Amino acid sequence: MPTRARFLQARLLPSGWLDALRQVSLFAAAYLAYRLVRGLVEGDGSAAFAHARDLISLERTLHVFVEPSIQAWASGSHFLMVLSSWLYVNAQTTMTIGALVYLYLRHTRNFYFVRNMFMIAMAIALVGYAVFPTAPPRFMPEWGFFDSVANFTGMHVDHKSASLTAVTNIYAAVPSMHVAFALMISWPLARLVRWRIVSVLWLLYPLLITFVIVVTANHFIVDAVLGALTAGASAYGASWLARARPHVWCFSRVAPAQLTASG
Repeated sequence: MPTRARFLQARLLPSGWLDALRQVSLFAAAYLAYRLVRGLVEGDGSAAFAHARDLISLERTLHVFVEPSIQAWASGSHFLMVLSSWLYVNAQTTMTIGALVYLYLRHTRNFYFVRNMFMIAMAIALVGYAVFPTAPPRFMPEWGFFDSVANFTGMHVDHKSASLTAVTNIYAAVPSMHVAFALMISWPLARLVRWRIVSVLWLLYPLLITFVIVVTANHFIVDAVLGALTAGASAYGASWLARARPHVWCFSRVAPAQLTASG
């Protein structure tokens, strides 16, 4: 194989074709199972709305029920609402996949730690969806909420007509996986990138996503907090798994060659 071809293969497939195929298959299988199980979990509409009211009651007790005010403020800017709705629909998939691909190609050593975090987080989320189905704020106009995603993107899901199918669960709000996914890609990338400004931007990304899910009335603040806790628990779980294969599954900013040189 020519030297240039070998270089390109090493750059694009740092661990070889077989490992790349294994990782794609693992994520595809895990995500498919996540979507299927999430949809197959029987959602009780009455329980979901009762749980949503419980969250509102909790937030009012804690004096943090500010979601209607935030959405009302943001609704004064058409651009802000359109941007937030677009980010809600697209950012989780595009940013997450892009970050995972970047980690695999440029920081392969740390990719496996992040992969393990995602596997654990999705398992935790399924437990949350099964135990605590919750209606999103957008289904509760009596509290001043409106569905901005439907208004500005045309993507409309009505809880009165939508059913829980094999690929969706309209009551899967707790925890917020938008926040969990954002944290699980922003934390490692903020530590690995060379430029400080880029690191800061990655650290701000979860805050942006939290703002987006609140402004679009898709999650309560408590959902976001629980999403952050899910990410934290997943990081702890991935750290625990790394003890079994420290040379493969641990996270480190130090390259293997540097570790060898420093003993």
